[in-house]
Amino acid sequence: MGIVMGPNQYGKAEVRLVAVDRSSPRHTVKDLSVSTALRGELDAVHHRGDNSKVLPTDTQKNTVFAFAKQQPVGEIEDFAQRLGKHFTSTAEGITGARVLIEEYGWQRIPVDGEGHDHSFSRTGDEKRTTAVTIDGDRTHVVSGLKDLVVLKSTGSEFWGYPKDEYTTLPETNDRILATAVTARWRYRHTDVDWAKSFEAIRASLMQAFATTHSLALQQSLYEMGKAALEAHPELAEVRLSLPNKHHFQVDLSFCGLENDNEVFFAADRPYGLIEGTVKRDDVEDEPMAWYTTPEF
Repeated sequence: MGIVMGPNQYGKAEVRLVAVDRSSPRHTVKDLSVSTALRGELDAVHHRGDNSKVLPTDTQKNTVFAFAKQQPVGEIEDFAQRLGKHFTSTAEGITGARVLIEEYGWQRIPVDGEGHDHSFSRTGDEKRTTAVTIDGDRTHVVSGLKDLVVLKSTGSEFWGYPKDEYTTLPETNDRILATAVTARWRYRHTDVDWAKSFEAIRASLMQAFATTHSLALQQSLYEMGKAALEAHPELAEVRLSLPNKHHFQVDLSFCGLENDNEVFFAADRPYGLIEGTVKRDDVEDEPMAWYTTPEF
């Protein structure tokens, strides 16, 4: 029986980059967390500690900062592709790369009705994401968003589920439905206006969440993914993770008050977690696009 090294990669995780474009008096800010990972001819380092083909992770970090200086960061999909192609074309023995980027949003602070030229406020917890994988001469782009908190105050039900001796949850035909959306979508090609596509896909997901009369969070997940695919032919699949941010109606009978779906306790944990993939049935799977990338 032999023992061999299986699939592996290495890199620098969570390089925090803030790049300010000062090319005009009206500055722009890109606030990113960048993680790089390289694959290739790495048996020697695992078997013998031979570092001759190991580009240091510190060098990868420095490359992120240098690339941000050499030209504007631009859209995160383009920045990730530049980094990935650089590593695979210049580092000896490196045949594949994966670059993950999370972008934190900033908006201009309004002053006298106009956004200030160089003062900003964070837009919240929501983050725009991308995962670019370079595999030989192929480039895969998986973009998305995470931590987008949404809520419906009505238009959601949950009933008809199996019950046993451990079931205490009452059925309801009118409940709050809230979740923190993580969505990742795989593009079919790279000829994409990334910013325009992101905003349009985000809008499709949110509109489906808002307009679906939901009998289950699983139903909302499917309708959200379906809406994105129907409206955006550049997409192959959408993967969604929807934690159910439970809101339990408070019993106010102790003080003689009737609670008509108006006062709730927002539970932190535990929570239901609904995850799934919505995809076109005529598009081939691309496992390398998701290699070691969180599916949801």
